[in-house]
Amino acid sequence: MNAAGGARTIEIGAPRFPERLMRINRKIAMLAATMLLAGTAHAADLPTFKLEMNDGKLNPARIEVPAGQRIKIEVRNTGKGAAEFESVQLRKEKVLAPGADSFVVIAPLEPGEYKFFDDFHQQAQGVIVAK
Repeated sequence: MNAAGGARTIEIGAPRFPERLMRINRKIAMLAATMLLAGTAHAADLPTFKLEMNDGKLNPARIEVPAGQRIKIEVRNTGKGAAEFESVQLRKEKVLAPGADSFVVIAPLEPGEYKFFDDFHQQAQGVIVAK
């Protein structure tokens, strides 16, 4: 009761939950963007090798890479049909439309040879040699 003998009035403000949720969502979005940019910058620092696929021809068919390091292979399909970089040993595959560019990142390799091929043109065989 108040001094005048009446009931006490308690004012309840609007819940602040949506405002707090917005701040949390903003922080999550900023963290995700930072992680994405860090991953992109890290992939750009990898030793990079180029591979051209052209309707059953691989250029180069032999790629020498450093052993014990992650690597990036930039794949370009210059052919008129689809191409697919595939390696059973490396557990990698990447399908490319005509004129498309992409890349695969490969975990550090032990010294040795790792076969790859164009799954749409079985005669196109190549090898990655880790030294």
